[in-house]
Amino acid sequence: MTIDDVRELGERIRAEVGKAVVGHDATLQLMLVALLARSHVLLEGPPGTAKTLLAHSFGQAVGLSFARIQFTPDLMPGDIIGTNLFNFQTSQFTLTRGPVFTELLLADEINRTPPKTQAALLEAMQERTVTIDGESHPLSDRFMVIATQNPIEQQGVYPLPEAQLDRFLFKQRVDYPDIAEERRIVAAHGARAHAMAPETWGVQPCAKADDIEAAIAAVAGVRMADEVLDYIVALVRGTRAVAEIESGASPRAGAMLASAARAVAALDGRDFCVPDDVKALAPAVLRHRLVLSPAAEIEGRLVEDVVARIIESIEAPR
Repeated sequence: MTIDDVRELGERIRAEVGKAVVGHDATLQLMLVALLARSHVLLEGPPGTAKTLLAHSFGQAVGLSFARIQFTPDLMPGDIIGTNLFNFQTSQFTLTRGPVFTELLLADEINRTPPKTQAALLEAMQERTVTIDGESHPLSDRFMVIATQNPIEQQGVYPLPEAQLDRFLFKQRVDYPDIAEERRIVAAHGARAHAMAPETWGVQPCAKADDIEAAIAAVAGVRMADEVLDYIVALVRGTRAVAEIESGASPRAGAMLASAARAVAALDGRDFCVPDDVKALAPAVLRHRLVLSPAAEIEGRLVEDVVARIIESIEAPR
């Protein structure tokens, strides 16, 4: 597959998702990048902003099998990964697979479940395997997690630990639509209020497993000049030299940012990265990996503002 083929594939996926979802262009772009970078996305936004429909429509358009888990305080790790149950007829244990055995997993309101259950996804997200009773079970090479959380409610939630946040390539803010988009949503979805399945909106698969694998291989071949590589390292290291930040980004963040920049370049039809690719992706890559200092929190500083200042303070190569 050529770089032009990757760009055309991205356009086809956007067109299919657009049949069901109004707006969210930036979020859909990050989901495409995460797919081609073999990574995961965390969406944060208020209820009713089409996060579930967006994830389901994306999976349908890309041809991924889809599963959704509604995270609750009483959810157990076995409810996610599955368990071995004893079959009295055969006198043997039989594996009952959990919803994690899919290709696109929507972890809805992931911060509503305790850390023990949240951690059940760690191995799956990092290694694409699941260990049950000491036996490893492989997941699909295309396994991808899209997690959501509600920023409004603070009671009965369990913030994700930094180690798990670091597994997400992006954290994206999903805001309310503008007035034109909201009017289109009300006009279209108001007439079909319960039509939440992408198929009912005409969303059809426009890619196969071989297409995705070929696109990922093409992205890996995108060139990155030493100047762009140095820029990524400078951004990541810059997060560790700011007084407002108690814990900066890890080397994994730099590696993920480089991978994401290559994917963006391919989706734009280029076989080389430019500094603007890195600069555009840096906020979504860094915002969930930084821990504010106690003094900055008391002063009411926002991570997004600190990230923006770091990006502006480091000169991009020309």
